[in-house]
Amino acid sequence: MQAGPAAAARHAGLSSEHTDNTTRLRSSSSSSSSSVLVVHTQPDTKPLSALRRDPHAGKLYLSGRGEYTAYLSEQGQPYVSPFIERIKKRLSADPTLCVRPASPFGLPEFIRRATQAALGNNSSAIVENRTVGFTGAVRLGAELLRHWYTGHAACHEQIYLSSPCDESLPGIFQAAGMPDVGQYRYWDAGRRGVCIDTLLEDLERVPERSVVVLSASAHWPTGADLSREHWVLIAQLMMRRQLFPFLLLPAQGLCYGDLERDAWPHVGHLLCVLKQSSVLLAVRAQTEKLVNALWAQPPVAGACVVATVLSNPAHLAEWQEGVRHMAVRCMLVRERLREKLRLLGTPGCWDHLTQQTGLYCCTGLSVEQIEYLSKRKHIHLLPNGCLNVSAVNSRNLDYITESLHEALSSPLS
Repeated sequence: MQAGPAAAARHAGLSSEHTDNTTRLRSSSSSSSSSVLVVHTQPDTKPLSALRRDPHAGKLYLSGRGEYTAYLSEQGQPYVSPFIERIKKRLSADPTLCVRPASPFGLPEFIRRATQAALGNNSSAIVENRTVGFTGAVRLGAELLRHWYTGHAACHEQIYLSSPCDESLPGIFQAAGMPDVGQYRYWDAGRRGVCIDTLLEDLERVPERSVVVLSASAHWPTGADLSREHWVLIAQLMMRRQLFPFLLLPAQGLCYGDLERDAWPHVGHLLCVLKQSSVLLAVRAQTEKLVNALWAQPPVAGACVVATVLSNPAHLAEWQEGVRHMAVRCMLVRERLREKLRLLGTPGCWDHLTQQTGLYCCTGLSVEQIEYLSKRKHIHLLPNGCLNVSAVNSRNLDYITESLHEALSSPLS
């Protein structure tokens, strides 16, 4: 399945209003409207409280989320693409270039371009008029699931999330009226990677026709992705048990610098791919009712920026090149972290740092080691030991790796 470049748009500074983590959903059930949802999630801000309480002048925040943005430059500052800034200024200078849509579904050009970017211009679903798109978010996708999918007597209302996952996700589904949120095992701390055996074991045990949230690329917060072989096994299991996959795509383009390769905009694009075009109007009508209950008009500024970039081949090429540079830098940071830890003789194997992809990686540190780094070294990671690799730069690399070595080598007291 393909996904649009909206997630990477946020990290490229495309829009502070419309570029967050994206989610897509596709049904493998036998219902008449198999769907794909592309939506966003809210950042986890819990590590910020420890950072605010830390009075040390040299404290480091390696979570890189919330008010401290997602992608940081080599200088340690929130990154805003100069190219995107030029687009935003041009749109601001000429109000006629960005007209507020009359439809609550959002800017038509954005929806059209985002759909093409997600599925490809030659997609049979587009050619056969089996797609319908909206401006939305995880919440809108959850609302549609609640009223359309889990509202059927044959479907199970429980949602299953990976462990670990974005901590905002359970609350989003619960707020939409789906209180039963479970988890399946994803990360193996011992192996420092995905444990496909336990994942499949857990999915075999969930009730049939349950909704399962999966990460299509750049799993947050571990950075550990499923392989193509893993996806084949999961797809076979989910089709056999009629499970409904809700796929997250948090950072398309930032894994390998290639939108197509990552596709296996905090724009919030909800994209439904239907089995039959005959149900398109019904889906639009149902979603319009939900949208009208959630907002009067969708935000338009970010969607205008995305539509402007995607509709101009020169703009798109320039933006993609910027995303590629960010992805390459993240890869280099991973390599430098691994090599530095190797040279220090840090206990354990650190190959998983370069085997993971995207903005985030999981160190595999224990709770005690994470606490040691926070209190003794003033380095603040996510509670599960994951960190944003873009927060590591040439100025703090030595201190971070030496602190990690100390936390892993010294008796903690």
